[in-house]
Amino acid sequence: MRASVFTDRALGRYAGRFVWLSIDTEADGNSSFLTKYPITVWPTLLVVEPRKESVALRYGGGATVAQLEKLLVDAEGAARGTGDAADEGIGRADRLANEGKAAEAAKAYEAAIAAAPPQWSRLGRAAEALTAALQGAREHERCARRALELYPAVRGTYSAANVAATGVSCASEMAAEQPDRPALLQSLERAVRETLEDEAIPLSADDRSGLFLALVAAREAQKDDKGARELRERWAAFLEREAAKAATPEQRAAFDSHRVGVYLALKQPQRALAMLEQSERDLPNDYNPPARLALAYNALQQYDKALAASDRALARAYGPRKIGILRTRADIQAASGDLPAAKRTLEQALAFAQSLPAGQRDERTIASLKKRLGTS
Repeated sequence: MRASVFTDRALGRYAGRFVWLSIDTEADGNSSFLTKYPITVWPTLLVVEPRKESVALRYGGGATVAQLEKLLVDAEGAARGTGDAADEGIGRADRLANEGKAAEAAKAYEAAIAAAPPQWSRLGRAAEALTAALQGAREHERCARRALELYPAVRGTYSAANVAATGVSCASEMAAEQPDRPALLQSLERAVRETLEDEAIPLSADDRSGLFLALVAAREAQKDDKGARELRERWAAFLEREAAKAATPEQRAAFDSHRVGVYLALKQPQRALAMLEQSERDLPNDYNPPARLALAYNALQQYDKALAASDRALARAYGPRKIGILRTRADIQAASGDLPAAKRTLEQALAFAQSLPAGQRDERTIASLKKRLGTS
């Protein structure tokens, strides 16, 4: 969004109505902000009412310019307050979501939808937020059912992508023995395919990529390895076409993460090398290209190159993302047979994770590192 949405001149009309602020969630100085406004999805758009410093709107995920404009108008209405039960309800739900209270937020979004008048303009956003909150609360079956129930109301709109994709993800997470899982998976997968193939919906490339991700998850949940591979090949071709259209290096590099993931899953990590080397040349201060090169070289069993790329990434990285780079480095060291070095790297990652300030410190990450070290 930073490279292709926030640079759009159409947003100039909002300059006097909003104060624009970008928060680097990795920087130490922003920990107090993150304590008050926790971020678990990147990107997340927050619109904060300045007098009370309360969240007027919270939206997780990317957006096109048109989607963003709609969200800004929605946020203005929420900040003013309408007195309408549904509008007030979604505002209350957004505040609960901001506090990390996913289960309570889900109930509030349900109440807002139940109170909504016909043709409610915020139904799409409420449906997206409800399914996301249910997923966050790990209420996977309810998430899948509500996504399937809400999908007809948002079919053919921006919101269809997130509702259908989240629903498929939730159905995929249901226990295999749950009797309704196959039917939910199949119905939601049809909804995702319908949305992906509907060219009339002006979705961002990132949203369409997310639909491929959801379809792959559905195929894997149904033990269809052949279908998952065919989807990944289509997905890779789509990402390559979109990257080729990019007007700037930053826009092109925005596709690197998904491309690396697809290439690794296809067991074709060599396909990532040229693009990541180009991204590292174009964006010399960004830790992401060398961090991703470390993954690719590790998959190729070229451990010296993987460690060199890891060195470059660590030299540029800061904040919580550094933990992921250290974990990859430990994987490289373990794969190369240097288990003592891998243990030292994990201990370094744990110490760093424990040193992070509130707002950036993640207890689940700390527990995961302890478990891997055998110290939990």
